Amino acid sequence: MPRHIRKGDEVFIRSGDFRGEVGTVVRILTKQDRVIVKGPGIEGITKNLKPTRLTPQGGQVTVDRSFHLSNVSPAVEGRPARVRFEAKSDGSKVRVAVRGGKVVKELGVVRGAKAKSRKAKTAKK
Repeated sequence: MPRHIRKGDEVFIRSGDFRGEVGTVVRILTKQDRVIVKGPGIEGITKNLKPTRLTPQGGQVTVDRSFHLSNVSPAVEGRPARVRFEAKSDGSKVRVAVRGGKVVKELGVVRGAKAKSRKAKTAKK
């Protein structure tokens, strides 16, 4: 399944305590289907550390907050938007907002996509 959200994108938080906030994706955790988001209205989580040899004082650390992919959507002009993928004539792929048709981000040239699909079909037979 294609990822509609990439690192560096602006996202709109759709549910939870920070509903309605807009932040920037810092990292994507693909195995957990989560994104780590930083933003002015999004607070981090404070964790308590026990004293160890490395940190004899212990203390508190603030960690960036993560959200499930289903709870965030790409933000176009500060509003949530659905995104579709379009192929250009030069072979590059572009993410486009469904409403309005504004280009969210160009993904670059996709090479060998057709060749891979042919190989997969011949391997099944």
